[in-house]
This record gives sequence, structure tokens and C-alpha cells, in this order.
Amino acid sequence: MFDPALFKLPGMRRVTVILSLLAVVEGICIVLQAYYLSVAIVGLWHLHSLATIVRPMLFFALAWTGRQLLVVIKNRLMYPLVEKTTGDLRKQVMQKLYRLGPGYVAKTGTGNVVTTALEGIDKVQTYLMLVVIKVVDMMVIPWIVLIYIAWLRWREALFLLAIFPLIIIFMIILGYAAQAKADKQYVGYQRMSNHFVDTLRGLPTLKQLGLSKRYANNVYQVSEGYRQQTMAVIKIAMLSTFALDFFTTLSIAVVAVFLGFGLINGTITLLPALVILVLSPDYFLPLRTFANDYHATLNGKNAFTAVQEMLALPVATDRQQLGEAPLDWHEDSTLSLQAVDFKYDDTVSQPALSKLTLTAHGYQRIGIIGASGSGKSTLINLLGGFLTPVADQGEIQVNGQTVSHLSQQAWQQSFFYIPQSPYLFHATLAENIAFYQPQASQTAIEQAANKAGLTAWIQTLPDGLATPIGEGSRGVSGGQAQRIALARAFLDDSRKILLFDEPTAHLDIETEAELKTTILPVLQDHLVFFATHRLHWINQMDYVLVMDHGQIVEQGTPAELAEHDGAYVRLRDEMVGAI
Repeated sequence: MFDPALFKLPGMRRVTVILSLLAVVEGICIVLQAYYLSVAIVGLWHLHSLATIVRPMLFFALAWTGRQLLVVIKNRLMYPLVEKTTGDLRKQVMQKLYRLGPGYVAKTGTGNVVTTALEGIDKVQTYLMLVVIKVVDMMVIPWIVLIYIAWLRWREALFLLAIFPLIIIFMIILGYAAQAKADKQYVGYQRMSNHFVDTLRGLPTLKQLGLSKRYANNVYQVSEGYRQQTMAVIKIAMLSTFALDFFTTLSIAVVAVFLGFGLINGTITLLPALVILVLSPDYFLPLRTFANDYHATLNGKNAFTAVQEMLALPVATDRQQLGEAPLDWHEDSTLSLQAVDFKYDDTVSQPALSKLTLTAHGYQRIGIIGASGSGKSTLINLLGGFLTPVADQGEIQVNGQTVSHLSQQAWQQSFFYIPQSPYLFHATLAENIAFYQPQASQTAIEQAANKAGLTAWIQTLPDGLATPIGEGSRGVSGGQAQRIALARAFLDDSRKILLFDEPTAHLDIETEAELKTTILPVLQDHLVFFATHRLHWINQMDYVLVMDHGQIVEQGTPAELAEHDGAYVRLRDEMVGAI
């Protein structure tokens, strides 16, 4: 349950030592609390005056208050570390996702990634907050109590010492069963998340094909499977809780019987017997508290393991082959790919992109066309350095310098990536526009928004550029989201490379026509790679790459390709026929 990797987290060892010392003090408070409470009860039993009870009850109150304060102090000590750790983990996860790129998302599923990066981190926070304190208490407090009981009467202490590991062994057996069930539940939760996200994405297509109601049964089956897995975990949790309560209660009853015989035989007096009886529940309390939170933290442990596994995944190295500063891309700059391959999975023999050969010069506008699934988006992701090509095959050169991949820090600081659905952060409209230039002035942001055609819409917003948008805030249409992405490009003129991945794929014709007038000025004085399946964009390109089954089957200017009865002409005729 206690993952050893926790000790590798910054600051965890120091906090664990402090928690151990506080647990020792708490154990002493528990002993004092039991002793003075027993003194007061014995005094009342012997019919002493109430005045003699005041002092032990005062000490009892002080010990009880000290115990509660120690619980508060431990939580307040742990919370800042947990907050900082989970915050750092969230940043590391997001940075790792950026480094791993779309290939990892495509391989593991969007729902899985979202579960790990968002809800998974929240579960890790609960796990860290609960498990560390509980484990330290369970390892320290029972020993303090046991030592004092042994000092009073060794027989009962020996029995408690013998029964404790037996209960732990039984709980471990149930714990393994619960762990197996919880692992299946977490996998089921990730599977349900993937289905939910994929269903939302494909809902328009399913409705067009008339399959939305039929697919609802698939969603029901997945959610029903997750419900059954959750119920299986709850059954194990209830069984383990019952077993723990049963054995601890039975153990305390046995101790009470031993003490009763001792009182009858005169081998022990009332005060130490009562102290031992009062301390017995506190001896088992840390174990019971840990067990109660065990099942609540299982998902957190699974999430923590998933996060650690993702952070340990290998990523592209040698990212400074072009230096650390952004590239100075100009009219004489070149990008060359010669016989480059890419595979999503090393176990697959057929590459997703095969023998890619292309050369880009200066401020070219290069269109990338092809049927769905031909590899357009994969090529854009490869050019963006989000995907790493097969090693030792082909050659990539930037300005004549050979690099092993395009995940170069200098290259990635030199382009804008505008996908089908630009991501909008939960922030103000101004902060979203200034994503690449967070230090930009208000005037510069307003000018960029105006160039992107956002001024009229901004004037209708209640707080203008200060209006919150993104997750959980004001909704933004697809066309407005694309204009915000374009405003980012207008704001930072230092990035001279643009990667468009079908930016108008989900827009209607009227919205696309309006957006086109905004996009065209952005293409000036930039190297542009524009993946699209819309025919009218081709006439705005200087050069066209025609893709089919992961290969560039034709390339050239639109006029050159139109003269040959090849893949370009056939694809163009298909587009015209579809229209």
C-alpha cells in the first residue's frame, strides 16, 4: 500500500521523520490520557471526594487536547507538501505529454490521458494526504502503547503483540484481493473514459450514419462493466472492515477476560487493569484507521503508479542540436527530409509514414492533401517534433545541419501549431491570445485580436478581453476558437513557421469563408504546412504534397500536378464530385 517511490518525492523523507517524532509524542499523550482517566474512574469507584478527581481529569483533558492538536499539526504539516508535490506532478505530466506528443495519446487513448492528468492527480493528492500519516501512526503509536502495557503486565502485552501480526496477515490477504479488484476497476474506469471521449467526438458522425442509438448500447455495456467492478471492490472493502472490527473487538474481549481473572485472583489491582483495558482499543486504532482509508486510497495508489510509469517513458533526446534559441528562419532557410520513416509502435512492421522525401525553402506555402487516413495529420505532427522518426533511417536537415529528429528546442520555439480544435485554457480571452507571449501589452493583444477579426465579437462580451473563456467558462464557437489561435500568431511575429492541421475541418462553409479572409494574411512571410481536405485552399499554396497510405505519392506546384493525370487530379476530381 505504501509505495516506496513516495520516499523519492522531494521533502518526503524530512516530513516522514517529523511525523514519526510527532507520532511518538501522540503515543505518550494516549498513554497519559488513559492513565489519568483510569485514575479518575478508580477514585470514583472508591467513593473519593470529587475534589480528588479534578486534578486527574485536568491532566486527562490536557492529554486529550494535546492529542487532538497533534492530529491537526500533522495534517497542516503534510498539506503544503502534498499541494506542492501534486502541483509539481501535474506540471511534469503536462510537460511529459507535450514531449511524448500525439503518438502517446493515440496509443493510450484520450480518456486515459485525461484520467491520468486531471482526475488521476487529484486521486494522488488524496492518497498522499491519507496514506503517509496513517502508515507512520501505525508503525509508531502501537509500539508506545505496547511498551507501557508490558511495563504494567507482560502477559496481556505478549497476547497483543502476538495478535497484531496475525490481523495484519489476514488484512494483507484481503488487501491483495482488494488490490486486484481495484486494479480492474481503475482499468475499467480508464476504458469508460476512453469510450466517453470517443463517443462525444464521434457523435455527429454517428448521428449522420443513424448509429447513435445503436452505439448507446455499447456505452451502456461499458458503464455497466465499470459498475460491476466497483461493486466487487465495495464487497471486499465491507468484508475487510467487518473482519478487522471482529478480530480487534475479539482481541480486546480476550484481554478483558484475562484482566478479569487477574482481578479475581488478586494478581493485578484495579488501576493498572483499567489502564490496560482503556489502552487496548487505542493499540488497534491506528491499524483500524489505516484499514478504513485503505480502499479510499487504492485508486490513488494506482493513479500514482500510472503517473510514475508515464513520467518514466523515454522521450527524444539530443534536443539542442540546433541550439537553445529560436531559429532565425528567413527566405534562404531550408528544411529537408530524405527517406524518413515513422512507426507508432515498434512491434508493427508497416510504418505509418514511409520514405518521406520533401524540401521546403524560405517562405513557401505547402499544402498537404489526401484522403482520410492517408497520413496528413501524422506528417504535421512529425514536422512539429511531436513524433520521432525511426532511428538510423533517412535524414533530416535544417539549414544544412543534420538532426536526428525535429523535437529540437530551437525548432519547436519557432513555429505555431494550429489544429482542428485549438485548445483554450481556463483563463481570460486576453491570456489565451497571449499564450505564446505572456508579457505582451494590452495594446498588442488588442491589435492581434483585431487582425484576427475578433473585435466585433469582443465588443459583445461583458468584460471584453477580460472575459473568462475555456473550461467551465463562456462557450466559444469553432470559428471563434480558430480566430483566437490566429490572434496568437499575429501577436508573435518572431515565429516564422506555421503548421495547420485541417483548421477548418469542423466548420461550415460560411464560417470557413469568413475565416479564410483572416487566415490568408497570416500566411505571408511564413513557411506554411497546411494539411486540408478542402479543395479551395489548394489554389493558395505554392507547392502541394499528395499523400496516400503514409507516402508522398506526388508533389509539385498545383499547375504542375494538374498537367498530369495522377493522384492529385484523381483526388481533385473526387473532391469536386463530392461537392
